[in-house]
Amino acid sequence: MPNPAVACSGPAKRRSSRIALNAAVGLSGQDRANQAFSLSAKATNLNKYGAAVAVTRELLVGTTVVVRNKRGTQVSARIVAQVSAVQGVRTYGIEFMEQDIRATGFWGITFPSNA
Repeated sequence: MPNPAVACSGPAKRRSSRIALNAAVGLSGQDRANQAFSLSAKATNLNKYGAAVAVTRELLVGTTVVVRNKRGTQVSARIVAQVSAVQGVRTYGIEFMEQDIRATGFWGITFPSNA
């Protein structure tokens, strides 16, 4: 039987709904081997505060990258988790580091309220 204290102490409610859209982005930073990179990536599961990005580089959780959208807007983001690694493509969860107008409008869409 599950411990009620543990069952209620799971992850906090998400700050923003995820939207199952794909977006082409540019990603730059330093990879796990400390090599500078700048490449095209695919962002999925977009949300107001970040996304999941698929890249062919091995990145280090906790490091910072710069994400660019097709309109030329750039924001800094932190690699928060590696979600998967399949056939040389690694998917990482990223979180925008600032919540200014560039970040909140980065995807060019309006997110539903989580109220």
